[in-house]
This record gives sequence, C-alpha cells and structure tokens, in this order.
Amino acid sequence: MDVIGIIPARYSSTRFEGKILADIMGKPMIQHVWEQAKEAKLLDDLIIACDDERIAEVANGFGAKVLMTAKGHISGTDRICEVINFLDVKIVINIQGDEPLIHPVMIDTVAQALLAHKDVPMATLMKKIETQEDLLDPNVVKVVVDKDNFAMYFSRAAIPYLAANSDVKSPVCYKHIGLYGYTKDFLFTYKNLPVSYLESIEKLEQLRVLHEGIKIKVIETRFDTIGVDTPEDLEKVRLYLERHKYDTGD
Repeated sequence: MDVIGIIPARYSSTRFEGKILADIMGKPMIQHVWEQAKEAKLLDDLIIACDDERIAEVANGFGAKVLMTAKGHISGTDRICEVINFLDVKIVINIQGDEPLIHPVMIDTVAQALLAHKDVPMATLMKKIETQEDLLDPNVVKVVVDKDNFAMYFSRAAIPYLAANSDVKSPVCYKHIGLYGYTKDFLFTYKNLPVSYLESIEKLEQLRVLHEGIKIKVIETRFDTIGVDTPEDLEKVRLYLERHKYDTGD
C-alpha cells in the first residue's frame, strides 16, 4: 500500500471522558470522522485504532475496520506505531478522532505532499487566521514557515509578533491544523525522539521534530476544523453542522 489512514481513538480523556462516542446529530463523533476520511481519494486503507471495547463495538456497528491496541500508550503516535508495525505501507496519515469536521481534501493534500516529495518525512496543514480572537487564543496553535513552506516554529503565542515600527500593517498569520502525515520509517524515529525543552514549555509534540533539525512540510488549506476537547467544543460542532453542510469544494 502507498497510503493508509489511522484514526487513533482512546476512551479516556482528562477534560472530556468518552468524547469519542459523543453524539453529534444522531451519530457518534468517531463516525463523523470516519465517514469524512472514507471520502479521501488517496487512502488505500482506513483503520480505527482503539483501546476500548465500547469504541470497537460502535465502530464495528457502522462498518469501520477496527484494531484493538494496548491501553497504556501515552500518545496517538504510539498507538499508530503498534498498528502499522507489521503493515507494508509507505505513508501513514494520522487522523484525529476528535476532529469531526475534517475534510477529505485535507487528508489527500497531506498524502500528496509526501508522495510528491520523497525526501520529506513529515507533513501537516495550516490555514489563514481570520480573527483576532483565534490569533490570541492559546488553544489555537500558530505556525510560521520559511520560503519553501517548511515549519520554522509552532507556538500557542501570537506569532509572528507585529512590532510597532514594522512596515507591515496587516501580517498574515496561520493556524496549525493537527492533521499529520509521515513516512512509515520516520514514524518510528519520531516515536523515539526525546522530549525537547521547547516542547516541554509549549506542550506541542511537533516541536521535538524541529528541535532535532528535521523538516516538516506545511501546506496551506482553505478548510478549517473544530477540535473537540471540551463539551463546549462539542456544542460548537453541533451548531456548525446545524447551520452548514460539509463543504465539498475542491
């Protein structure tokens, strides 16, 4: 296989226990994620990797391919590594189970970047920030990139900072969207990288990659998501879906 999508799903969550099965318009959240991911054109396979029989039962019920993993994994990356260890695949897309608004084009965009650039080990997405509220929100991760769209830094702070004497009046700032793609070989390297100093400050795992001097390709997308970390986030998603249908544009 060239590309596989993995949805790591754990039942326990510090801020929102069982959120992965929370109801959104008559379907569990994980089903919304899976249905959107199934529409991606470049995935050769799609697997839900979970640690709880409750998730497995629900996922089997709507027709997903499910693999049980150990409960002790610290991160979704560890869970994915367990699943792909014995699979013959080149590229792995990490699709967050708490992103019910994920668009299939976003998945294909990340996959295509890795297929087209064989020397790139990791890729992700960014979107222009539209509001000052998002720019200043520490829960909205920001990213700055170089001229070739490789990440220079990720932060919860508002970056780049607009200096008082700057000639730029309206800087373009980007939100990082946590959809990741990796080559299979790099995924095991990533899993074993030590926690970096900056990661320990910002609590952003991708900073350990930059700390090691490894490049992350960042592709701009016009699509946005709402990650569900709290019951309040869940209400935002419900409200969005009540007002909009999924955007199926190119």
